[in-house]
Amino acid sequence: MDITLPPKLDGTRDIIGGSTRQITVIGANGAGKSRFTEALVKEMEGRAFRVSALHALYGKDAPGSPLPGSIDSLYTEAVERATIVRNDASNQFDRLMGVLLCEELVNLLSYKIMSATDSTAALQPTRLDTLIELWQEIFPDNRILLEGGRMLFSRSSDSRAYSSLRLSDGERAVLYYIGAALLAMENAVIFVDTPGLFLHPSVSKALWDRLEGLRPDCTFIYTTHDLEFAGSRTDNLVIWVRDYDASAVRWDYDLLPPNTGLPDEVYLAIIGGRKPVLFIEGDDTHSIDSKLYPLVFKGYTVKALGSCNKVIETTRTFNDMKSFHHLDSHGIVDRDRRDEKEVAYLRRKNILVPEVAEIENLLMLEDVVKAVANHRKRNEKVVFDKVKKSIIAMFKADVRQQALLHTRHKVKQTVEYRIDGRFRNINLLEEHITGLVQEINPRGMYENLCREFHSYVENNDYRAILKVYNQKTMIQGSNVASLCGIKGSRDEYVKTVISILKSGGANADRIRRAITRVFGIDGIADAADNATPKQQ
Repeated sequence: MDITLPPKLDGTRDIIGGSTRQITVIGANGAGKSRFTEALVKEMEGRAFRVSALHALYGKDAPGSPLPGSIDSLYTEAVERATIVRNDASNQFDRLMGVLLCEELVNLLSYKIMSATDSTAALQPTRLDTLIELWQEIFPDNRILLEGGRMLFSRSSDSRAYSSLRLSDGERAVLYYIGAALLAMENAVIFVDTPGLFLHPSVSKALWDRLEGLRPDCTFIYTTHDLEFAGSRTDNLVIWVRDYDASAVRWDYDLLPPNTGLPDEVYLAIIGGRKPVLFIEGDDTHSIDSKLYPLVFKGYTVKALGSCNKVIETTRTFNDMKSFHHLDSHGIVDRDRRDEKEVAYLRRKNILVPEVAEIENLLMLEDVVKAVANHRKRNEKVVFDKVKKSIIAMFKADVRQQALLHTRHKVKQTVEYRIDGRFRNINLLEEHITGLVQEINPRGMYENLCREFHSYVENNDYRAILKVYNQKTMIQGSNVASLCGIKGSRDEYVKTVISILKSGGANADRIRRAITRVFGIDGIADAADNATPKQQ
């Protein structure tokens, strides 16, 4: 059966084909996800089955008019039909357990009656049997016991049995989710609110994988803020709710296009908020990039992608799809040894390139060093003068090696460009390659770079040195941490810069302005919450 979605702002309505079995509704806080789900529930009247662990565990009263086939309706029917079911269950979790225990007891009585006259009668498995099996699969060290019409629990390390009141919220949530999935009517549309609530991500993924497999007849519609969970679903259709018009009861939403060439986690990280996007190098855990840039570009959703090539390609792809997401997107890559022509090309593609060689050099900018020194109550001019002298001395010792690295980069770029041609035969290719060395003249290039780099040293041109100097040991070699009164070396200095940015204040603003200036953009430092980078 197809699912007709609520009306869009223009009054049109998307239809999801009946073969879709996993749908995730996602969006920013206040975008209207919950109202969107409510509208879907009304559309699916008669097939809708609602699941909420938060309501089940902590909601006190059953709703006044429960949906047909809901847990609360099934509980009311069980109380009316069987006197063995107590009618004082205070929350939906207890009501669900009551329904399953009622079914279990009725099944046992039926078996006893049948076996009295039929020796071949067999005890039929119940939904409670399936619940016990799945729960013990998720928690292999735990056991469920049925005793005196009650469910009791124990651990393999402790033989003592205890009631569900001693279970953790996560353990009770798993019991509830399994029981709810088992009780849903045939071909139900199961609406799950915050499916990862109370659960570790590994447990959440395993659980819902099993429940989806257990109920292949049902469609699961998840409403969640958990981007990791949304990304864990296979064959998942994502509905991105962007906004809600309460007066017209219409939504601004779209379906996440499949096979876009962008990884799901990129999309999901972006649609979790409504900020423009900044793709960066590095990873989300260890790199300086992922720690620094979110604090500098505060008005942006910052997503680390790993390599510079991935940043460039993702930014291009994402901007090509702007008609879908309506968000500005930019990328940041290190300058490394790129020349002005390469930098200009990248900036035309919305890739921001700093006027320093790599991210460590951002932390050695004059105003950054002085801000850290000021924060640590040191004389900022004295500190910076000593740092500057150390960096220039390091660069002077490395001039020839740095010139060679820059030459190698330029030769590689030129050869890759020039060799990418069409040749009618091998002789023409050989002739072309033979002439390249003379044409490129790497020795002349190297000697010119040596002269240029020596001029930076002679002129004490600190900014020019930061622009071309790729040296990962710069922070340690400059002794900047110790000069600022920071115990330790590189890592502690980086942590101090990050701490200043998190704390805010004049020194944080000073660091932020110093860093944004070297990207050749305007307006982002003082209006980071709503500015779009503009290249100068």
